[in-house]
Amino acid sequence: MATYREIIDRVRQTDGFVAQTCWIADVKASHGLTRGQSPNRIDPGRKVKPCPPEKRAAIERALIHFEMV
Repeated sequence: MATYREIIDRVRQTDGFVAQTCWIADVKASHGLTRGQSPNRIDPGRKVKPCPPEKRAAIERALIHFEMV
């Protein structure tokens, strides 16, 4: 399994932007790849920075590259 740093580097090389870790976590959660919510989340039902729809495809391509999806 790739680290967040490896995913960020892959997205930067292939798509030219720096993916935020919260975006990566949002995409991973939508594919069932996270263990659960962070214990320090203030409101369990609300995400502060969900992944923007226009960035989701690039992050998913990186996850596919690392054989995580």
